[in-house]
Amino acid sequence: MGRIFISVSHSEERYLWDVATIAAATSTEAFDDHQERLRIRDRVMAELGARGFAVLLVPGDLPPAQAIEWINWRCRPGDIALDMQADAQVQTSRQGNLVYYIARNRERKQQAELLLLALTRRVPQLPIRGAIADTFSSLGAVSFCRQVVVPSLCLQLGFVHASHEPSLMQLRGQEIALGIADGLAAWYRLVAGPQSEPRSPFQQGESKAQSPTSPGNRLEQDRCSPIQINLNGRLYSEQGLVMHGNPYIPVDLVDRLGVEWGQPFSTRRIAYGNVVYMKAIELREANLAVSWEPAAQTITIQTLLPIAKQSHAIAGQGETTEVQMLMFLKMHHQTGLAQFPDIARLYRDEATHEGINHDLAFAQMCVETDFLHFGSGLQPEQNNFGGLGTPGGRGASATFPSVRLGVRAHIQHLKAYANREPLREEVIDPRFHEITRGIAPLVEGLTGRWSADRFYTIRLLAVLRQLYETAGWL
Repeated sequence: MGRIFISVSHSEERYLWDVATIAAATSTEAFDDHQERLRIRDRVMAELGARGFAVLLVPGDLPPAQAIEWINWRCRPGDIALDMQADAQVQTSRQGNLVYYIARNRERKQQAELLLLALTRRVPQLPIRGAIADTFSSLGAVSFCRQVVVPSLCLQLGFVHASHEPSLMQLRGQEIALGIADGLAAWYRLVAGPQSEPRSPFQQGESKAQSPTSPGNRLEQDRCSPIQINLNGRLYSEQGLVMHGNPYIPVDLVDRLGVEWGQPFSTRRIAYGNVVYMKAIELREANLAVSWEPAAQTITIQTLLPIAKQSHAIAGQGETTEVQMLMFLKMHHQTGLAQFPDIARLYRDEATHEGINHDLAFAQMCVETDFLHFGSGLQPEQNNFGGLGTPGGRGASATFPSVRLGVRAHIQHLKAYANREPLREEVIDPRFHEITRGIAPLVEGLTGRWSADRFYTIRLLAVLRQLYETAGWL
């Protein structure tokens, strides 16, 4: 029979925050929130144990990557894994609990919805944001969903900055635990099948010696089946495989597509029949479209896309239309779009005029303003869409007299980093002349310059790919 792994962790980005940053971000509240999450985990374990399920708790002091490896060394076919995370972003105006699942996996989405349904039934007043593909997380992927070998979900339970939610976790902790236990039990039965009623009590931890071989060496015992690969409208000569609802493709095909892996999330590779495979969804990081049709048992890969050859250069030409940009912003913040109805057109106009990629500039605006929610010292009336500062080290954010001029200043700031070409309009950016021209032609160069956030480039590219996905390209 299978087991249920439960982990309580911070997300990758929250775990790696500097100590000073965490301290400035109400670390006492974060600590209390984490402790409450641990108490809920223990209640979930006790409830599932009373129902006869086998539960393994991941040690709470492990970093996220080590927690994943801890599970992968012990897991076996029939197991499932849940991570209960804190939200990574301290400053945001959106609140609510959600479950991340690996993108393009309908089975996992159904399981995430099942978990949330059980939680809502127990605690109807708990704010719920829904089951969300991990490509729409702040970093564009959730390692726990991608790299755990067995079916896995990431539950973001509570926000340390949302004043009513920690109290709700404290006041209704038992009901929340029962809801999670109900959801895990339903999910387990869905994965393991009708003949999978639990028969043994819970377990807390197992020694590594009980799993002497790595998961990659045990995959031939797992549930793999061959699938067809459709590459740009033609069947590829080799087959892929599907495991736990995730389509995999041969690594040799990835090499033939010319994909170079420089993204922060290392891709988990598996060996089956002496061939190495990787999850097809990872191709999205290279701006390649991937779609999975379970009924036809076919994974479709499209490389002939307008964005397929997009580099990470700041200077260049964008591909999205004004309507596509508006629909993307509307999906995230309809009220903000109503306040700035011309923002998409202005970004296209100003960026094109200066030779800057308007897709990238628009995505950066979404990151800097939190999709026009603002915050972090910025107010809507400042028309500051790039988080621009003022010269002299006064610590104040710049203010611009109109929306157009605010957009123009943002584009000028990007151009200062991108190249040494002269501006085509009068300088509006207050710190344009403070920048060494052309010092950061690629978006990667903005991390540590535009923002001290070490995940800044990852976050920006995640939003850019979300824009492309909404436009129907990814």
